[in-house]
Amino acid sequence: MNYKNILIIKLSAIGDVIHALPVASALKACYPQARITWVVEKPAYDLLTNNPNIDEIILFEKKKFKSISGFLKHGPKLACELHKRKFDLSIDLQGLFKSAAIALLSGAKKKLVYCNARELSHLVSERIDGEHSKGHVVDRYLDVVRHLGVIIDKPYFEVNVTEKEASKTKAITDKAGIDITKPYVVLAPGTNWPNKCWPTSHFAALVDKLFDDGIIPVVIGGPKDDRLYNEIAAEANIPPVDLIGKTNLKELAYIIQQARAFIGGDTGPMHLAAAVNTPVIALFGPTDPNRNGPYGDGHKVLITAWECRGCWKRSCAKNNICLEGIDPSMVYSEVKRLISNFKETEF
Repeated sequence: MNYKNILIIKLSAIGDVIHALPVASALKACYPQARITWVVEKPAYDLLTNNPNIDEIILFEKKKFKSISGFLKHGPKLACELHKRKFDLSIDLQGLFKSAAIALLSGAKKKLVYCNARELSHLVSERIDGEHSKGHVVDRYLDVVRHLGVIIDKPYFEVNVTEKEASKTKAITDKAGIDITKPYVVLAPGTNWPNKCWPTSHFAALVDKLFDDGIIPVVIGGPKDDRLYNEIAAEANIPPVDLIGKTNLKELAYIIQQARAFIGGDTGPMHLAAAVNTPVIALFGPTDPNRNGPYGDGHKVLITAWECRGCWKRSCAKNNICLEGIDPSMVYSEVKRLISNFKETEF
């Protein structure tokens, strides 16, 4: 079937939206005349701007739809907006009640949802259990597209930074004292789960090793990560460059793209690094790197030695520090290896 109006529903989180980007590129390659619309929540909105595979972005205002009464109040207006687009296909990559509601309100004739559908979303859309249903989440999403007969040779992650965004980012890095033409690596100490955090003392030890080797460590994160930066800076011999809370997603993408390597846990910025082809050293404990690890070649995953790894728990019931056993020397060795393999690339 030749689809003309396609709706992608992937609302959050940042890492998951990044994982879904190849779906848009695959659909546009197969249906170049189709108009592709993506519904997303505000935190990940910037990731989708200036993307040649996405014709329209609809912002889903989560606060308005937090309850059944919210859906009843605001749903009719959303339904009216969606119906105007005359969707003939919706692809639900969220697989939750709220995304199922959007798919239903869209009026699309054909509705698909990926294999991990929950909260009765499979009753609204046809669940697609493809050959990668136990594999990486990127391939799970792409299985939905493959179900349509789309041939995918290689997933493409489109994160497009405009000249204006790049220029603004350079002003930010200049102010922070970074010369982005010199070797630097990006460190991301913050995560949304306590169990995913590498100890700040380990980050401080890594910072010292990097400075001793002439490599600039740059710490990124949201405003809530100030405490982590302060702990690292207090313990390190020389404080790393502080970019905590100083960038939006596109500016962060540019900074990560120019870096020689990225070090961090299972977070959105880690997946962003993989998407822009920056070598990643990923530190894993409670989550499964086979599902959530950095996608693609040229990355390194270091996994905690605890037998309970892969527990999928936000905090440890045994009061273990999950990633403590990943030694800074191990991480530094991988940084050196990745940098030695680094090839200058024109961006």
